[in-house]
Amino acid sequence: MTGGGTGGGEGASAAPEVAITTTLAPTTTVAPETTTTVAETTTTTALPTTTALPTTTIPETIRTVEPMEQPIQAIGTSSGDEAARAQLRLFELGFWVSGADGDYGLTTRQAVMAFQKYMGFDEPDGSIDEQTAQALSTETVRPHARANSGTLVEVDKGKQLLFFVIDGKTEWILNASTGNGEEYTEEDQNTPGEIVSGVSLTPSGLHEVNRQRPEGWWEGDLGRIYRPKYFVGGVAVHGSSSIPNYPASHGCVRVSVPAMDWIWESGIMPLDSSVWVHDGA
Repeated sequence: MTGGGTGGGEGASAAPEVAITTTLAPTTTVAPETTTTVAETTTTTALPTTTALPTTTIPETIRTVEPMEQPIQAIGTSSGDEAARAQLRLFELGFWVSGADGDYGLTTRQAVMAFQKYMGFDEPDGSIDEQTAQALSTETVRPHARANSGTLVEVDKGKQLLFFVIDGKTEWILNASTGNGEEYTEEDQNTPGEIVSGVSLTPSGLHEVNRQRPEGWWEGDLGRIYRPKYFVGGVAVHGSSSIPNYPASHGCVRVSVPAMDWIWESGIMPLDSSVWVHDGA
């Protein structure tokens, strides 16, 4: 590099050259690459645990029965040996009939209708069709009430059935017909000229038998009733000539006349008996 003179002209001596040495910055040494070797791991997935299905335990108050080795035949309402077999099976399942004599009479029709109601069949009619015959033959759990303790009479308005529960176990089941829930205005049968109005309800709740009439037919305010056992006001369990497959009474619990005689003769529903009425829901 040439520098300028001081007051000089062409005759001035040239300034000595100064060498400038540029020192390069030290080179950065790249660190050697480090290779990391990852050990291969083997993951073992445990097999899922198999959970055993829960076992169904039937309460002690519910009894089982064996299916029939020789199935019952669909006989309609015919009497005979097959009817006697059906009657014995109804007894075994807890549906009351007056006897196993092969006579397909009133109590057998009522017992079959009660079984059909319990099973939830459409249009129970008291006749042993194919569906009823199969169910009677293959049922393995004895039909039972909702109550599973104590001794009481249970009225299931949903099923339209009457149950007798003794020490928590359902012993007998009867076909029944309760209040239809409709309003009525009728002449009082015991007071001519007087009109009685109300709603045909069988009151739900826990009641008890508080009075009874042991002999024959009686003229109730709204019609004839047979050997009634009252459990709340004028509402009673009583015999009737009509026990259909639907609610039909003014509020009482109707059963057949032979069934009402059996209730009296067996002593299964004495005074002070508890009566539990519910909707079955």
